[in-house]
Amino acid sequence: MRNDFCVFILTHGRPDKQYTLDTLLRKCHYTGKWYLVIDNEDKTSNEYFEKYKDHVIMFDKLEISKTFDTADLSEDRRTIVYARNVCFKLAKQLGIKYFLELDDDYTEFRFRKEVNGVLRSIYMRHIDKVFNAMINFLEKSGAKTVAMAQTGDFIGGTGSNVFKRKLARKAMNSFFCTTERPFQFLGRINEDVNTYVSEGRKGNLFFTVAEATLNQCDTQQNSGGMTDVYLDSGTYVKSFYTIIFAPSCTRLGLMGVNSKRIHHKILWEYCTPKIINEKYKK
Repeated sequence: MRNDFCVFILTHGRPDKQYTLDTLLRKCHYTGKWYLVIDNEDKTSNEYFEKYKDHVIMFDKLEISKTFDTADLSEDRRTIVYARNVCFKLAKQLGIKYFLELDDDYTEFRFRKEVNGVLRSIYMRHIDKVFNAMINFLEKSGAKTVAMAQTGDFIGGTGSNVFKRKLARKAMNSFFCTTERPFQFLGRINEDVNTYVSEGRKGNLFFTVAEATLNQCDTQQNSGGMTDVYLDSGTYVKSFYTIIFAPSCTRLGLMGVNSKRIHHKILWEYCTPKIINEKYKK
């Protein structure tokens, strides 16, 4: 793996549940640099340092909270956005140009391919090549960040929008970034959606690549991390943060089949700038 790249695994309260690290090192044979990023409000920090030594980086959560818009007045900092925003600073301190932000609960990485009209998946075994390809795409596209798709993006199989288009104007869960094109994540909750919508409205590119996907533990079933926050407020409050940032192109909708829940809905027709056909040139 290239020397100017590292993986930041953002984690809190889970020193004994590092699924992503195990998946990367044992299943996918990742050979590059990696660090666990924790905050100074984590009561299990000593366990992290004892187990992972120099691979642990701690940051001041209150200090970083003063550098971006949380969209509320709450002093509850049990969310991931603080760690997301500090990674640009950490990368510069480490002399790293490119980095990947990951949550700590991924159990597998796969390729998605169509075989005889059916959507199939292949486990990634040599993920260095995939990471290098994602970095190359980040550079060639000029995007602020590029992401892997999530399992939920493929509901509907080959008929799912993400798979049909191969590229989506969003980035969630995983973020390949460069210190040469920094940006800030916005909002205490729903920070990924808040950010790709807000930045997309300004013409900045945020992409999800359909062929590379990740899968994580069931939401709200894995203790620690942001589980407690989501259990406290649910998706109703979560979705409203994006409406605060982009009321002109965001609304609430229902998500699910049998058991429906409130979720954000992005109106892409009104969200991102478009290229006008040359036939309209005067």
